[in-house]
Amino acid sequence: MAKKSDVVIAIIILVSFVVIVFMTLFAFIGLSGEGSFVLTGMGKRVAIVDVHGVIRNSYDIIRQLRKYAKDSSIPAVVIHIDSPGGGAAASQEIYEEINKLRQEGKKVVASLGSIGASGGYYVACAADTIVVNPATLTGSIGVILQFPVAEELFKKIGVKFEVIKRGEVKDMGSVAKSMTERERKSLQSVVDDTYDQFVDVVAESRGMKKEEVLKIADGSVFTGRQAKELGLVDELGNLQDAIKIAGEMAGIEEFPKTVKERKRKISWFDLLTQKAKELLPLDQSSQLMPQLEYIFKLP
Repeated sequence: MAKKSDVVIAIIILVSFVVIVFMTLFAFIGLSGEGSFVLTGMGKRVAIVDVHGVIRNSYDIIRQLRKYAKDSSIPAVVIHIDSPGGGAAASQEIYEEINKLRQEGKKVVASLGSIGASGGYYVACAADTIVVNPATLTGSIGVILQFPVAEELFKKIGVKFEVIKRGEVKDMGSVAKSMTERERKSLQSVVDDTYDQFVDVVAESRGMKKEEVLKIADGSVFTGRQAKELGLVDELGNLQDAIKIAGEMAGIEEFPKTVKERKRKISWFDLLTQKAKELLPLDQSSQLMPQLEYIFKLP
């Protein structure tokens, strides 16, 4: 007959083994970046992908879009946008990925919540249909490049920056000095080109002439109802209306079931195994650097 101590040791070993198995499973889920399992065999469903807050990093959104592009049980995706926009490049990356999703045969509906302006609206332009609430803030077609200049402050506290460079405008945008006229013209040309890209996207996606878009592309925001009158959006409605429209476009007869990733908290394991840039919006030092932004924000 086994001793009591041997039984206790066996139980401890068994429990430890089970814990290790579960930890390994969750670690694998964390490494693959999945926030939830996608179950198959449940019929056709509509996936919901959130684009919430300031758009700084496109990684997680693109990961979800690519996953749903491969899922045959997902014929349609609703992009739920509640964002004032953000980085121009990140907004463009999401826009391009939505276009790829549509090329895979998926139907895409953009649903704008409280705000879907600037980069948020840029992303929405990739959808087949844009649905907004009457009071949604949208539009804000424009681009901004801004950075702090602390030259006078540094003079007062006796801080001086020594710069060794080759290229006259190599240090333009430095926090330590004001811009020269040549530097301002150089950066303005970059802003102008990025602005033209935004205008071209709106004109093409909305079936408008570029001249028509330019008349309203001064950074102004509009309510959802005003945007519909201007031809910037298609329908007035909420998220549930967008889901219904997506289902109808995908040929789902009843109100469609939906699937959405659970938001997963960042763990210490994530920080140790994944690139910080994929998990964190932006490091503090980079906020001082010049950045092209499709963003709406009050002073």
